[in-house]
Amino acid sequence: MLNLFRLQERNVKNDVLSGLTVALALVPEAVAFAFVAGVSPIIGLYSAFFIGLLASIFGGRPGMISGATGAMAVVVVSLVGVHGIEYLFPAVMLCGVLQVLAGFGKLGMLIRMVPHSVVLGFVNGLAIVIFMAQFGSFQTINGLGRLSYIQGPALWIMAGLTALTMAIIWLLPKLTRAVPASLAAILVVTGLSVALNHSLDPGLAAENQPRVVLTVGDMLLTNAKAQAADEALTAAQAVPAGTTLAASRGPAGHAHAAAPTPDTPEARAAVAQAIDGVTPDSVGLSAGLPMPFFLEYAFPPLTLATLWIILPYALTLAAVGLIESLMTLALVDEITETRGQGNRECVGQGIANMVCGLFGGMGGCAMIGQSLINVNSGGRGRLSGIVAAVCLLMFVLFLAPWIEMIPMAALVGVMFMVVIGTFEWASLRMARKIPMADYFVMVLVAGYTAVMHDLATAVVLGVVASALVFAWQHAKHIGADIKHNEFGSKIYQLHGPLFFASTASFKDLFDPKNDPEDVVIDFYYTRVYDQSGLEAISALADKYEAQGKRLHLTHLSPECRRLLNRAGDLVEVNLSEDPQYHVATDRIEPLLSLKA
Repeated sequence: MLNLFRLQERNVKNDVLSGLTVALALVPEAVAFAFVAGVSPIIGLYSAFFIGLLASIFGGRPGMISGATGAMAVVVVSLVGVHGIEYLFPAVMLCGVLQVLAGFGKLGMLIRMVPHSVVLGFVNGLAIVIFMAQFGSFQTINGLGRLSYIQGPALWIMAGLTALTMAIIWLLPKLTRAVPASLAAILVVTGLSVALNHSLDPGLAAENQPRVVLTVGDMLLTNAKAQAADEALTAAQAVPAGTTLAASRGPAGHAHAAAPTPDTPEARAAVAQAIDGVTPDSVGLSAGLPMPFFLEYAFPPLTLATLWIILPYALTLAAVGLIESLMTLALVDEITETRGQGNRECVGQGIANMVCGLFGGMGGCAMIGQSLINVNSGGRGRLSGIVAAVCLLMFVLFLAPWIEMIPMAALVGVMFMVVIGTFEWASLRMARKIPMADYFVMVLVAGYTAVMHDLATAVVLGVVASALVFAWQHAKHIGADIKHNEFGSKIYQLHGPLFFASTASFKDLFDPKNDPEDVVIDFYYTRVYDQSGLEAISALADKYEAQGKRLHLTHLSPECRRLLNRAGDLVEVNLSEDPQYHVATDRIEPLLSLKA
């Protein structure tokens, strides 16, 4: 990883300034994810506030930023679309309860089972997703209700401001670290964009049109218009058969018109009317203090039917949120060379989601991109996350018009630098330096993340693939040294693990037909790990019994003895006490009977 996240001392100044930087970048992300979830932008902003504040206070990773995320939004959208928004908030609260239970159940330690190849694939795929997501910021809406990329001078100006942002972030730390480079870049580029918009075409804002330099306010307007256009097309019922009306959403929440606009006068008129009805005032960020959701929305009936509706969504939200949060925790641990507390993070995320749902939020989890911005800006303590959340709320309450003036180019530049710092460039040269299986897992996770934009599923897929590779490799490691003692007994000295994948190789080691009368299997250098191993031993004992020969097991581990005890009469083997075989003297009773 490039040295953009070099170690910095934890202090109040760094935490406050980095928190302010993160708050500025949180605004468009929270709004965009709200559009993905099909809820009001204010719900997304309030969610980012509650999740960010409470996860910073109660979570297990200082310096990590949490808020409304796309991973949670894609789960929420189907619940809202099918059952209505009133079912969303209880589902988020139940999600929080499940996460708290996961924390108390010590499930946070499962993150230790994620192989390093999966972590590499995760961060590389994440970098690709963040990179691709930024191109949605270069779009605006046309008169037909479709999103299209900006062209001409507007494109070149935005590209230039993006490059300027990246240059400031790269060069400023070489001169001074008094101010976080990301914050300085946002402030400088915002000043330039205000001047450019005022000088080049000051009348566009008054005419309800995007400015020459696209801002956060323009993004709000564009997303709202795209959503209104989709709804108008649906209401007009003028779509040809087979045409998809719903807009597809990019990873950062930018809407992308997935289907051609129906070429009918009715549809065009409906779209034009819907677009004209969306004004900057109607999509502004200004709002009052958050209130409990049941004061504004209808409370769903407290019945088992309601529970069965929200439970699957709550389980999915809890799993996705914990996986993404724990992976982010591991990434920040690696960058800062410190160690967070996985179980405490589960509890912190759960508390945050319970309160978020109570106050009408869409839920959330750790935000990888924002966490990297925070770390890059010097944020190391809990104060940075608290400041980010509080500043975000202050923006909504008092400074919304100012936040809407921030150019998207500045935020895109910040995220591009995050991409450069996140991608593990050394992994491009690892193909011949690490096992091919590990490299395959890394590419698989990165590719799935980049294509499907599903971080949680990518991690699960990577862990499963790594486990299968591990099982396959260790299945070939079982073997036996064969000896004969002075009594004529044949001794098989086993090596390697005996489990489901190695049972076939285990059976091939023995020759019941041609072996002598007495056969000893010595387990001193091996272990039996599962029922498949026990069944393989039992089947082998049956073969020797059928040949009228005696089979003795020696040096079974205490764990294997406990497995045999629990198996009861499902497995029948014999532990010999004949001293000439130097076996353990404690017989496992009614279970171990084999006719000699």
